[in-house]
Amino acid sequence: MRLTTTVNGITRTADDVWEGESLLYVLRERFGLTGSKNACEQGECGSCAVWLDGVTVCACLVSAGQAEGRQVATVESLAGDDGELGRVQAAFVRAGAVQCGFCTPGLVVCVQDLLGRCPRPDTARVREELAGNLCRCTGYENILEAVRIAADGGDA
Repeated sequence: MRLTTTVNGITRTADDVWEGESLLYVLRERFGLTGSKNACEQGECGSCAVWLDGVTVCACLVSAGQAEGRQVATVESLAGDDGELGRVQAAFVRAGAVQCGFCTPGLVVCVQDLLGRCPRPDTARVREELAGNLCRCTGYENILEAVRIAADGGDA
């Protein structure tokens, strides 16, 4: 099948998409957008989080055909036009919340989504919202600090 979708504001088309391909596979392998990571392929780790029509989803659980004619935004969409990091991305770097980097794109997408809905979340809310994102390296404290820095507008 042919898939046409808008990704990060650009209309993209992929031909010969197999009906069983995930949106994550199409983003990474067909469109070259490797920010979203492929880890569990079961929607358990959050490393593949993207927005589909403004709703955060695990791209590994969305069939490619479901994105037909829809808007997809990936972690790559958060950087500025000049390539500078977005506020949440910069906060992750500043807080040392990036180690192996595998979980980082999904966490950044989910934190961006959280701060868009709740600009000043308390720690309990952050923990609850990020419960679906697994990180094996940081111990989560630096991630919580990154959220605080981003919520403070990048000032710490």
